[in-house]
Amino acid sequence: MGGINPEEAIIIEIDLLAQKLNTFKRSVTENAIREYSQKVEENHKIEIFEDTFGAWQRSETPAKTVKQVRDIFRKSMERNKQRSRL
Repeated sequence: MGGINPEEAIIIEIDLLAQKLNTFKRSVTENAIREYSQKVEENHKIEIFEDTFGAWQRSETPAKTVKQVRDIFRKSMERNKQRSRL
């Protein structure tokens, strides 16, 4: 794929694969990531899932996380209201 940049070439390749396989581009991407992950695990003797297991766990409760996010969002909305009044 001559004069196009590598990112565009990858996008085109994903699109062509999806068309040929009669599937979604997202499926092509997800499968490619899974395959790459397996190869990395085999070649480098690492366990990606085990290394990242628990990364999603937080010390605070879900309720506290939701409250923090809502407070931040509310303050942002208040700032935007004040700006629009000026």
